[in-house]
Amino acid sequence: MEETKQNKSSRKLITRIIFLSLLVIGSIYGYMKYREAKGYETTDDAQLDTDISPVTARVSGYIDKVYFSDNQSVKMGDTLVLLDNRDLKIKVEQAEAALQNAQAGLGSTKASAYSVEEGGNTSTFKIDELKVRLASAQNEYERYQKMLAEGSTTQQQFDKVKTEKESLERQVETALQFQKESSSKTGAANKQISVAESIIKQRQTDLNYAKLQLSYATIVAPFDGIVSKKNALTGQLIQAGQPLCSMVNDKHIWVVANFKETQISKIKEGMDVAVKVDAFPDKIITGKVLSSSPATGSKFSLIPADNASGNYVKVVQRIPIKIGLNYSDNDLSGLKPGMSVYVKVSLKESTQPESGDPVEKATTGVNK
Repeated sequence: MEETKQNKSSRKLITRIIFLSLLVIGSIYGYMKYREAKGYETTDDAQLDTDISPVTARVSGYIDKVYFSDNQSVKMGDTLVLLDNRDLKIKVEQAEAALQNAQAGLGSTKASAYSVEEGGNTSTFKIDELKVRLASAQNEYERYQKMLAEGSTTQQQFDKVKTEKESLERQVETALQFQKESSSKTGAANKQISVAESIIKQRQTDLNYAKLQLSYATIVAPFDGIVSKKNALTGQLIQAGQPLCSMVNDKHIWVVANFKETQISKIKEGMDVAVKVDAFPDKIITGKVLSSSPATGSKFSLIPADNASGNYVKVVQRIPIKIGLNYSDNDLSGLKPGMSVYVKVSLKESTQPESGDPVEKATTGVNK
């Protein structure tokens, strides 16, 4: 009986010790969670993101060659698709011929204007000569008029001098009229030069546009990345604006974390962040808070919810926050946009990244 009582007492003691141990462990765990809740904000509503750009055709035509395959890495400027550009080359040649024709027309117009201007200069010299002769004839006329009054000359000689003076007056009037017409023709010729020069500018613009259209026949990669969603086959007829593939920038990946609106009051730019990718549970990636969205995610939806519709149910909204990853401190190989991640933001203020840090680069975009 005594041994039975001792065994019961031992079991009760062990039970109490286990209970107290569990209570202590639970208290410690709860305290740690409490401290973590006070010092961190977390969410699992987050995913990796990057720039994804569709590569589209800018001119219509038949595909001549395709130089890429799905999920292939390419560099900025690499040729992806080449269109049949024979018709575009013909348009360039037509524009070049039109430009040469306009330049020849300008030369002819300038030659005509020069001829008209020289004619005006010649008439000016002739007018000056006639005016000198007219002045001399006027003096002779006045002298013979006095001599006729004194009876020192005959009427016939006087009439001859008078006729010569009047003839010179008519010649001066004719020369002045010709000079006026020449001046008008010179102005018109100068206007024709301006018109010919404007035609040359128009033809040069047409040529530049034709060359630009020809350059669009070669479709290149807009930045370094991976080509995906291939939609181009040799011989296929494509239209301007038709997407041929998508470019995924795998060099600058960031995190978009959707925190509850009740969480973001403590989150500031520059705070340290720990990121855990679901696909790599053993890998912890560090980063920093870069920016916060100016509106909730629902406001950017195609059809935003209208709380005045009558069926109002309060739902905690979420604010997208952009988080940059530290490229220099982490191995980011294998990360792909769209992967789900778990985000833990330290609410302690931290210093902003130094110049050149990859976190800062994440805010600069892809194409510079």
